[in-house]
Amino acid sequence: MRAASTNTSSAFVGLDMGSSRSKVVVIDQSGRLLGHAVRKSGIDFSKTARLCLDTALAMAGAEFGDIAHAIATGYGRGNVGFVTDANKTEIGCLARGGHHFFPEAITVIDIGGQDNKVIKVGAEGQRLGFKMNRKCAAGTGAFLEEMSARLDVSLEEMNDLARAAREMIKLGSYCTVFSATEVLESIRHGKPVSDIVKGIFYSMIRRVLEMDSLTERVVMTGGVVEHNVYMVEMTAEIIGRSVLLCEHPQLVGAMGAALYARDEHLSASAATETQSNRGE
Repeated sequence: MRAASTNTSSAFVGLDMGSSRSKVVVIDQSGRLLGHAVRKSGIDFSKTARLCLDTALAMAGAEFGDIAHAIATGYGRGNVGFVTDANKTEIGCLARGGHHFFPEAITVIDIGGQDNKVIKVGAEGQRLGFKMNRKCAAGTGAFLEEMSARLDVSLEEMNDLARAAREMIKLGSYCTVFSATEVLESIRHGKPVSDIVKGIFYSMIRRVLEMDSLTERVVMTGGVVEHNVYMVEMTAEIIGRSVLLCEHPQLVGAMGAALYARDEHLSASAATETQSNRGE
């Protein structure tokens, strides 16, 4: 860690550098969220990370020198050397963050910009297994962006459109390219846009649910569900039970990274104190 703490109220930072969006959180020693920021990752991860960090620190009322420790995760985690050389996997950080908000046995479903993850976490927070979709954009945020462009509606409109649907146009293909063709055919036949959007949501959910079995308690995370809460409601209806959602689903990975940073710092501090007491 390159920045030294300048006060007793140390700040701990988690940076989740996703391929689509970058998320940064600042927490205190108790794990309380003090500040956060989200930006499009763009082509310069380091610049985006710095902009997010500055915003999150300002919200927290902290400065760069207050950072006791920081950990990065996500696709661009190797590009934030100005603040930390420490990093963790997305799977580990999502599991850590999910269990922080829901300290029980859970399955975390994360719908990201370029991939989806299904992570099983034990009651004590241990990671039991995971599945990840890397090879196809179908069911991801990129798929949703492609469909919004095809329908000529903004991403911000899609949640309300799906909720307003009277029926649902089911898409027969999980492939982004073929699904786009089906969407165009539905448009040509005069199908309501709201019904098509609901079908798109349903297709994405089914794609994720086929990745792995679920435990009793399910948590959904990621920017897609933060901005499309109706997708969470549809998931609950499909699996026949409630789905858990924290206040900021998009920040769960960054939160997990920040918690790892805090734990590592406290562990190192405790070890130093023990050595000091022994006179080593």
